Amino acid sequence: MPMDETADPAEVLNRMWEKMAKSPFVMVSLIGSDAHAEPLTAQLDDDVTGKFWFYTRKDNRIAAGGPAMAQHMSKDHKIFACIRGNLVPETNEAIIDKYWSNITEAWFDGGRDDPNLLMLRFELEDAEIWEGDESILGKVKMLTGMKISGEEMGRHVETAL
Repeated sequence: MPMDETADPAEVLNRMWEKMAKSPFVMVSLIGSDAHAEPLTAQLDDDVTGKFWFYTRKDNRIAAGGPAMAQHMSKDHKIFACIRGNLVPETNEAIIDKYWSNITEAWFDGGRDDPNLLMLRFELEDAEIWEGDESILGKVKMLTGMKISGEEMGRHVETAL
């Protein structure tokens, strides 16, 4: 889908965050690594912009941190996002405790005190977001095999985070 010059990046970005809040699962990989991306749960915070967090293990393939990409696809397949940023270890115990939950506890044999526990902060740089929202005309054209223009299928924006 080509860039939509008429789309408001802030509106598309807000819809991305709304969708991620409902399903905070992303595929994460380190830029420059040949290791595959893996699924992680982003710890989002309405009061924090420009970052989110992941609980992982010190022996995980992304534990080294550094430049990374996270891909998100909303449950309803209306939002597709590729988010670029930098992974750094989170050392603030208050942050680590803030997002801790019973679900997180289940992943670590030693619970909150597991020596292999690592929390990474994803410091966000930018994102490329595709928002599918086919128009009635776009749907008719698609069903009949006619050529569809980008604006009939949705929006595509690049935005700083």
